[in-house]
Amino acid sequence: MTDHLLTIADLGPGGLAGVLSLVARPDLPKVLEGQGVALIFEKPSARTRHSMEVAVIQLGGHPVYTRGEEVGFDVREPVEDVARVLAGYHGVLAARVFDHRVVERMAAVSDVPVINMLSDHAHPLQALADVITMIEIHGDLAGRRVAFVGDYNNVARSLAEACVMLGADVAIASPADYGADDSEVERVSLLGPGTMTQHHRAIDAVAGAIAVHADTWTSMGQESQKAGRERAFEAFRVDDALLDGAAPGVGFYHCLPAYRGKEMTAAVIDGPRSHVIRQAHNRLHTARAAIAYVKGVR
Repeated sequence: MTDHLLTIADLGPGGLAGVLSLVARPDLPKVLEGQGVALIFEKPSARTRHSMEVAVIQLGGHPVYTRGEEVGFDVREPVEDVARVLAGYHGVLAARVFDHRVVERMAAVSDVPVINMLSDHAHPLQALADVITMIEIHGDLAGRRVAFVGDYNNVARSLAEACVMLGADVAIASPADYGADDSEVERVSLLGPGTMTQHHRAIDAVAGAIAVHADTWTSMGQESQKAGRERAFEAFRVDDALLDGAAPGVGFYHCLPAYRGKEMTAAVIDGPRSHVIRQAHNRLHTARAAIAYVKGVR
């Protein structure tokens, strides 16, 4: 059975622990020696492209950056045809897409591992960097509170899945209509020993939290909703006063790009409690670990 990484939930607690155990290993084998890796980008990215290309090279492979229009999923060719052909050229297929169903369809027909570099449903590579950075700074996450303030989107979902698997108590703070519904809270809470709760006031979610995460209020593809979203999220801006209500030593995290004066103040993201640059640098180390894991390294 081919290993794919489409969501954090796909890994399960054991698989997540397995990937994280590979992050600092200095002796990872060159599992991509003589192989290419297709990096397909329907959505542009700085961190994902650079981290994945360098990770592929460090594992002995050759990254092939491909723009979305070059494959034209379901426009030039069906997703399945693209995946089957590219699987004959490469050791791994990785795609950053709008619709999560695209990576699911790729995985269904591919003979080589498929990695989701981002979809509208999940961002597993970001979550891996999120949790390893928190572990490096705060230690074991089990029994600790991790807060996410903002839209319950792909980033928040993957973060919540990873944290619950690691035993953390995840508190999501979102305005009405932008949070996780009861069934989603239940689904995530069943993934591991941790818990997930939904709040409609940021101060309630961050109370006692060792880490506070945020993301842009308006993601790519949501530009037409920008004005309405900014009104809805006005009370969910992370500032120093909000962080003061968290646990001593709280850290601030953001997947980037960040918009100062919107989801957080400049004083927060550029201040001493911010770990966003370390978090971004860890995208490389967790990308390398994820690729090694789907290629069978344990």
